[in-house]
This record gives sequence, structure tokens and C-alpha cells, in this order.
Amino acid sequence: MTSTYWTPPGGLPSQSRLISSRAVFTDAYALIPNDSLTDIVTSSLPFWNETRLWVLARPMTGFSETFSHYLMEVAPGGGSDRPDDDHQAQNVIFVVGGQLRITLGDQSYNMDAGGYVYIPAACDWNIRNSGSAIAHFHWIRKRYVSMDGVNQPKAFVTSDNEIKPTPMPNSSGLWSTSRFVDPCDLSHDMHVNIVTFQPGGTIPFAETHVMEHGLFILSGKGVYYLNQEWIEVEAGDFLWLRAFCPQACYAGGNSPFRYLLYKDVNRHAPLQILNR
Repeated sequence: MTSTYWTPPGGLPSQSRLISSRAVFTDAYALIPNDSLTDIVTSSLPFWNETRLWVLARPMTGFSETFSHYLMEVAPGGGSDRPDDDHQAQNVIFVVGGQLRITLGDQSYNMDAGGYVYIPAACDWNIRNSGSAIAHFHWIRKRYVSMDGVNQPKAFVTSDNEIKPTPMPNSSGLWSTSRFVDPCDLSHDMHVNIVTFQPGGTIPFAETHVMEHGLFILSGKGVYYLNQEWIEVEAGDFLWLRAFCPQACYAGGNSPFRYLLYKDVNRHAPLQILNR
């Protein structure tokens, strides 16, 4: 499947534009619409040059608990030889524009739009924009939960085009998931997949389950059901869903509705003893 992916145009809206927005932040879910990703809300990171980023999710009270999600913008020649000092963090990089060269240990890979890399915790890596245009990529981070008797997953590099989407049951191919990790591989404690709905496709029931979700709409548009609210979404929007937030959706428009989906998987629910 050859796809195009939304990338942020940058800039600022004019002074004459209305302030009304689709942005929503609740205890159960949040929507950061694409027009929120302007120049004024970018961030920077130590040891990255010619780079800025939009922080879409970070662990904090009442919001993301298990992951962070950055949308990165790197100018030609920019990047980092020291991208992340948190050696417990595992990473997924998904490229949506431009060209990148990523080195994992002593092996280097060239990636363009659609490129996907999984980087395990404590892996030595670096990344550079190897092209002549700005590069954009999603960077999802989660601290790895190790378990005795379960091997840590290994690094791998692939692309959206190399993964055959798996049709969901009883969907006649209108709903499918591109799985970059085998669901039966319990070494992984997070999945970052791409979900695709053809026009008219739907999640036909309100999913209510334990996984925390982060969704970035890569292309198309749809309507999402979130905790008793129906919300229109389109390419460039980001959604955070708390565990057990009821969710469903259906695709709109005349092109595929696709999103990059994070969820935590394959581990016991952490238990906490309350002080009395």
C-alpha cells in the first residue's frame, strides 16, 4: 500500500481567525486537533540540532500514564548522536516525510516516508536527516517492563509498505490492522500499529478495555465515539484514550482513514497498596 501521511505545515494563524477550536481535554480522553500544531507550541531537546518537536503526550496526572509521543521535525543535516539518555526507554520511530539515516549499534539504515523502526531499551542509536528536505517522524517512547524468563525484544527496521494489513473479523476488509509485531510475542509490552478503515468501515461496538491508547490520524477523516461523545477527526489530529474509555469509530470521506495506534500490552496490571 502506497500512502501519504500528514505533516505539520508550521506557522501561525492570522490575527483575524476565530479562536474557537475542536481541542478537548477530559479525564477520559483528549483531542489535540491539527491546527494546534503551530510554531508557538514547539519544544526542543538537549543534544538534538536543527530540530524541533510537538509533544503530543507525556506522563502526567490525569493524562498519559505509560508513554510519550513526539512529532519530530528535523532540518537537513540535523539530528542527534545522543537522542535519549533514558536507558529504560524503548522507542518506535515512524517516518512520515523526508529521509532519515538511523544507526542501531554498528548497523545503519536509510528510511523514507512509511519507514518504521523498533529500538529496544539500552540500545545505542543515533539519527540524522540524510536528505535535502525537512524530515518528519513520530517518536513513541515507553519504559520497558522486563520480566524474569521473558527475553527483551530485538531491534528491527521495516516499513508500512512491507506489512500486509490483517482484515478484522466480520469486516469484509473494510477494517484492517498493519501489525509490526506478532501479537503472540510476549516479549513486547507495547504495540504501535497502523489501523486502516476503508470508506464506510467501522468499529461496530464501543470497545471498553484495559489498554491505554494514543492515536495519530495519518490520513483521511472519520468520526470517533469517546465516552458518550461523537467527535469528528481528520488527518493531523491526535487522540489520547484512558484505559477503559469507551471507543468506536467510522470512516468518512472517499479515501482510507488511517491512524498510528499505540497501546500497552502483555503485562500484569500494576498493583498499589494504599496507605491507610
